[in-house]
Amino acid sequence: SDGLGPRLLLAMLAPPRGAGGNLPQGGAAGPRPCSPEELAAIARLVELHEIPEAKIWLSAGLSAFLYLYTSILGCRPGKVVVSSGLPMGAGLGSSAAFSVSLSGALLMAAGVVCAEGAVAGTEWQLLGKDHLELVNTWAFQGEKIIHGKPSGIDNAVSTFGSMIKFKKGELTNLKSGNPVKMLITDTRVGRNTKALVAGVSERASRHPDSMASVFHAVDTISEELSSIVELAATDEIAMTSKEEKLAELMEMNQGLLQCMGVSHSSIETVLRSTLKYNLVSKLTGAGGGGCVLTLIPTLLPKLVLEKVTTELESHGFRCFKVEVGGQGLQLHQG
Repeated sequence: SDGLGPRLLLAMLAPPRGAGGNLPQGGAAGPRPCSPEELAAIARLVELHEIPEAKIWLSAGLSAFLYLYTSILGCRPGKVVVSSGLPMGAGLGSSAAFSVSLSGALLMAAGVVCAEGAVAGTEWQLLGKDHLELVNTWAFQGEKIIHGKPSGIDNAVSTFGSMIKFKKGELTNLKSGNPVKMLITDTRVGRNTKALVAGVSERASRHPDSMASVFHAVDTISEELSSIVELAATDEIAMTSKEEKLAELMEMNQGLLQCMGVSHSSIETVLRSTLKYNLVSKLTGAGGGGCVLTLIPTLLPKLVLEKVTTELESHGFRCFKVEVGGQGLQLHQG
């Protein structure tokens, strides 16, 4: 472990007799959903490892690995080392980053994709748009195995980078006029995304009209936020006004997420702690624990940020400061 996330060694060996008869055989013309027969074969292989319930994320990740590996490369032997700087099951898209990285590496190994450029001054290589699209589609199939019915936004962000607006399968890159800085607080409370998503669906089926209004409000907030993000603030007054609007939208969004039933006592602790310093926070990911985002205003004194971080860490949480947006998939050939 590197202190945040795990380091895994995945070895693809010949499956035990009868255990993997229905596994994908590689050479797929393109990404496709995992069939029930293939999923059952993968489940049998995963069960052989007797992974405890507390590490359900590992079972899900191993299932996605087996599907992607066998679909792209077949059942030939191989070794894959995965190291992560992201906490698992915390709402930061670690499963999507895993699926995207794995898909990109496997497609490169299969000779299906190739680098078309490099990051200046580094050994990291970049893929062209068409190849990134292919990686993203494969990664989405891996995400479906892990989460059931993912939105597709996490794998899209991991693949293409930057800030992305995602609506009904359509991706729009947002060009931020100014950096948006956040404090990420990891509550260290694990949760099952698939179960949380199912819980929201069940609530929606019990209260269809009310939940439809909640979903509509979330959509409206997302549209307004994406417009504000792209505004360029040219002075401190404009920047403060922009950040105040972002904070209000985050606050409203968190309230709606609470209506969906996906908050958690650990999340509420973060909200109360940051509110003491007039900072606004909201959960990220599926909720139920995981991570919380806190908007860091440009003019926030460094001492205040240190104080709120210290208070959050006193609750057993861990914090790290980030800037929203960045490079997507990059490949390195050793």
